[in-house]
Amino acid sequence: MVTLRYPPKPRPGDRVAVVSPSAGLPAIFPHVHELGLRRLREEFGLEPVEYPTTRVLGADPRDRARDLTAAFADPSITAVLATVGGDDLITVTPHLDDAVLRANPKPYFGYSDNTNVLNHLYRLGIVGYHGGSVLVHLGRSGAPHPSTFDSLRAALFTADWYDLTPATEWGDEPRDWQDPASLADEPVMFPGAGWHWQGPATVVQGRTWGGNLEILHWLMAADRVPSAAELAGSVLIFETSEELPSATEVFRILRNMGERGLLAAFPAVLVGRAKAWDFDRPHTLDQRRAWADDQRAAVTRALADYADDPVVVFDVDLGHTDPQLIIPYGGEVRVDAVERRISVRY
Repeated sequence: MVTLRYPPKPRPGDRVAVVSPSAGLPAIFPHVHELGLRRLREEFGLEPVEYPTTRVLGADPRDRARDLTAAFADPSITAVLATVGGDDLITVTPHLDDAVLRANPKPYFGYSDNTNVLNHLYRLGIVGYHGGSVLVHLGRSGAPHPSTFDSLRAALFTADWYDLTPATEWGDEPRDWQDPASLADEPVMFPGAGWHWQGPATVVQGRTWGGNLEILHWLMAADRVPSAAELAGSVLIFETSEELPSATEVFRILRNMGERGLLAAFPAVLVGRAKAWDFDRPHTLDQRRAWADDQRAAVTRALADYADDPVVVFDVDLGHTDPQLIIPYGGEVRVDAVERRISVRY
């Protein structure tokens, strides 16, 4: 098994890298990006440092990899934050300088397409952080969500256990970034309904692995995921994106993971709240609830076929949801199905 280590944490006043290894969306949404940078300074006391491709759309993968490697190599940089996700980071990670990353481990924050980097760091033995986005969460319209910022603050600055708590409200309908005036408006939110638990009443503790489900499928196709033996005893985390894969597609991806022997490796699974709204598919609340029900059924079916009665928690506030809780990637998590508690060690 890979031996994973937590990188040192930043302190208020430190310089942190802000990079776009996936999509350079700060180039077309500078107002959202600047809001995120301002909150990084004012709310967290950190000084963001941008790189040549941070605000470049369509930058060459080699240039993006060069910037990310440089961020790890710089001794004055104490953490690395991705601006946003995208769809081609799988072309960037092969150009990273792994020797530099291993010699200079740093906390990396990102999700969605950044699953590529988190999985890459995992295979190098470095714990990362699934969550955090300069545009999406630091640049959230209206006010920062307190649950997101409390989790992000703990993940950035502490190295202790942290209890995750179900959101009292949730949303997956962001404001339109193309309208700068919309940044003043709060996103649409709905009352929280808690987490949904399945499986045995037991306690599972292990390290995490997973990420965005669609990206995990690509990584399997590229043969860049750990083996079932390496993942044995780990806790699987996964969630779906704004591309809204159907329940059928979710089942097929998980079936492929099962055929690879991966699902049998996990005694516990944390499933993020299914994103069920996008600008081109503006589902009603009832449609979103039905979408989530279908997703849960698809996951349950796949796990029943390939896993050995794991503890499963649905609607965890991770991934493409608001608020978003930060999950250590390769770090420790305790899933207590007796007390119905989830704790992570940042």
